[in-house]
Amino acid sequence: MPSSVISEMKYDPVQFTLRVQFVSGLIYEYQKVPLEVYQAIREAFSKGTFLNQNIKGNYDFKKIR
Repeated sequence: MPSSVISEMKYDPVQFTLRVQFVSGLIYEYQKVPLEVYQAIREAFSKGTFLNQNIKGNYDFKKIR
């Protein structure tokens, strides 16, 4: 299902990084995200809610843009 908050997500299974681009243009990269968590956000009804409840605050991140 498309997201009203997230425009694109990319996952690197070697580095375990999740790169999230928001519709605002901001890009964040979350570190050490397990594949299962990436798969769960891909399947979530609300990707923004899933991100807020399960990723933000649980994984280190860096702001890319």
